[in-house]
Parts: sequence; C-alpha cells; structure tokens
Amino acid sequence: MSELNNYQSQDKVFKRDYSAYYNAVVGRPPRDTLLEALARFDTESLNQDGTPVQHSRFAVDLGCGEGRDTVELLRRGWRVLAIDGEAEGIARLLNRSDINNHQLLDTQVILFQDVVLPEFVDLVNASFSLPFCPPKSFPTLWEKIISTLRSGGRFCGQLFGDHDSWAIYPSVSYHTRQQVEMLLQPFEIEMLQEENHPGKTAIGEEKHWHIFHIVARKK
Repeated sequence: MSELNNYQSQDKVFKRDYSAYYNAVVGRPPRDTLLEALARFDTESLNQDGTPVQHSRFAVDLGCGEGRDTVELLRRGWRVLAIDGEAEGIARLLNRSDINNHQLLDTQVILFQDVVLPEFVDLVNASFSLPFCPPKSFPTLWEKIISTLRSGGRFCGQLFGDHDSWAIYPSVSYHTRQQVEMLLQPFEIEMLQEENHPGKTAIGEEKHWHIFHIVARKK
C-alpha cells in the first residue's frame, strides 16, 4: 500500500498507479516513525552498563510496499512478516539487493480486509498504508492490530486526517484528531505529530496533506 497516486475526482473513484509509486520511491530511507519506534526499543534494551540486551523481536510491516521499512528491520536483526495487497510490491521487496537476511523474512499478499495477524508481535509498522483500508473494514483491522501486539509492543505509522484532499474518496479511511486519540486509548502515545498543508505526492501531483504521524506503546 502506498501514500499515493493517480485518481479520478469526477466519480470519486480513487486509483493508485503502484508501479509509478514504487519507481518514485526507489532508494528512499525508512520512515521517521519507524526509526523513532526502533530507537525506543533500543533504549529499553540496555543493560545497566549500557550494553545492548540481545532480543529476538518480531514485526509485522502492514502495507510494506517495495520494502523500505522492511529492509531496515531486517538489517537490525528483526524477524519480519511483510504484508501487502499488491503482488508487485512483494515481488520488488524480494528482489531487493539490500536484504541481508531472507531467513528472517516472511511475506504475504493479502488485502487489509482479509488479513490474519499472528500473536505476540513486538511491532506493527504501517507507513502510509492504513488510509487505504476501506472504511467499513478499518475498525476490524484496528482491533486486529491491537490484539496482535503484546503488552509493551508498539504501533507506528500514519493516518489521514479529515482535511486531506483524498478524504473525498469513499474507499479511503480518514479520521479527525479526536478520533485518532480515541483509537490510541489502548496505547501510551509516544509521538503524535500532525501535518496539515499543501504539498505533492511521491510522483509529483499536487495534493493537500493532512496526516497524523504516530508512535504508540501498547499498555
């Protein structure tokens, strides 16, 4: 799933050109929300002398796309289940030359409304993907995210706000700030940053962005 793409406003049918998006983001670094979550895990995993405690951690990358976040998790020794609704995204991920350990990686091509998540996950990462879950399926997906995380596990990712220019599309999920705060009640909020400004998509289209950047620790 992606933050992007080609759409038709007249009939409010939202369409994404995934190939164009994947091509546009080649080589981009992992998302800041993921890096913030990983930094907080690292801080929790220090011995009294400051040396790191060795953990075997497990992450689900929901809407992994071509894998910019998955690769960072693998690089740090995490076991990762990378999920996307687009077979092309998973194919591009598996063909990346910068994956250092395929043994730690499992992949799945499945739509958000059909996804089944494992138990006792340390991290659910969803970078610019959850808004593309159909609104009628979003509450169930969110409950699955909460249930899959162990106590002390984290969610990181983005949600669209109600002022986002893509909020006019019936297939796109968006939330007010109050609704976002309600969704995060099972968590301790560690980051909640709001953007609300004009900008461009990854492929250069004009767009108004209204985004919530989230890192939250499950209570």
